[in-house]
Amino acid sequence: MLIYNTTYHVEESEDKYFLIWMQEYYLPEVEKQGVLHAPRITRILSHREEGSICYSVQFEVENSAQLHQWHREQGVKLNEELLKLFKDKVVGFPTLMEVIV
Repeated sequence: MLIYNTTYHVEESEDKYFLIWMQEYYLPEVEKQGVLHAPRITRILSHREEGSICYSVQFEVENSAQLHQWHREQGVKLNEELLKLFKDKVVGFPTLMEVIV
């Protein structure tokens, strides 16, 4: 089992809109394909930068091949939507992690 994590740095002025968009659009769209499971949004408390709030958005995925296919078919489109809406006020970077225990 793998965890696909994206850490987002969100300008405070966009915080509320980002969370609404994630909950009402992004997560439902991701779940439609059925590849990524167990969505979770967490606020990162340890690395706070003035003027921004950091979030971790996580999903479980069976393997990297499924994740790669999801990214090609849906992930790129969702990222384009995020960039169109929030421009440089939201910046994200992905991390793929393997569950050990």
